[in-house]
Amino acid sequence: MSYLSSGVRHLARILTIAAGLGAGISLTAAVTSTVVHAEVKVGVSDWPGWVAWYIAEQKGYFKKHGADVKLVWFPNYTDSISALSSGQLDANSQTWSDSLGPMAKGIAIKTILVNDNSAGNDALMVNPKIKSFADLKGKKVALEQYSISHFVLVTALAKNGLKASDVQIINLAAADAAAAFMTGRVDAAVVWNPWVSQIEKSQKGRALFTSKDMPGLVPDLLVAQEKSIKAKRKDFVGMAKAWFDTVAFIKSNPDEAAKIMAKVVGLPPEQYKVFLPGTRFFDAAANQTAFAAASNPQSLLAVSPTISQFLISNKLIEKAPVF
Repeated sequence: MSYLSSGVRHLARILTIAAGLGAGISLTAAVTSTVVHAEVKVGVSDWPGWVAWYIAEQKGYFKKHGADVKLVWFPNYTDSISALSSGQLDANSQTWSDSLGPMAKGIAIKTILVNDNSAGNDALMVNPKIKSFADLKGKKVALEQYSISHFVLVTALAKNGLKASDVQIINLAAADAAAAFMTGRVDAAVVWNPWVSQIEKSQKGRALFTSKDMPGLVPDLLVAQEKSIKAKRKDFVGMAKAWFDTVAFIKSNPDEAAKIMAKVVGLPPEQYKVFLPGTRFFDAAANQTAFAAASNPQSLLAVSPTISQFLISNKLIEKAPVF
């Protein structure tokens, strides 16, 4: 069975219940199959669309919607992906690109919810001498190889008639890439906030291309084990409802939201606020679009071939999942 197609049907049912978008489907009907109850263990890492789960926790949205959820913090994001794939977690906060590999290997996971899309938080920063993509040819670009930053660069170049081989990629961790750019050791860097904001404020560079220019291609998700979905359906329904309340709260109370999220990651609230404009948090309607057919250019099905091609080209996966 197709992981995504079955996941689409499952999520559509959850969203119908959670957002009250359909008729004739009751919450009771959705949860009667739950026999044994236990808390849902959900992995969370340092990204705004995932740190926002702590708003749901602190504001009581999980309790409000009958979801017994334990958020498990992972300082190392990669460890959370492994924990889900090995069955140590019921669900995890991870990107679509990092979910395709396990799916291609036949690991029984499904996408439950789209938390957000990066909409400017990831950017290709260039020095003042670079006025266009033509000027970027042959220049040194610092980034974390094979990461989302690498994918952003490849996408940006392709959209502007260039290839990765047209630039010199310097493999550095994000913080080191930003430092190399700020000190003039490289001509460009692909980084994310808060480095994007810091570079702009320093006036040492500007964004030539951002994740806002590639809508739908950097989705951040809630991905769950199939067996957990079956056993804990009630909690996942409650989580979806809690998430939609969280998105509404962020929109209406951005200062308080930033304060809660900043405390989780140990940043000053004013510094964390720079993440919010570059994060498009997904409500129920946006999730319906994300789980639409491949004919919708911003759906997960539509963007999957582009992401898969990047992963295959860089030998990060052997084959694309069959949807």
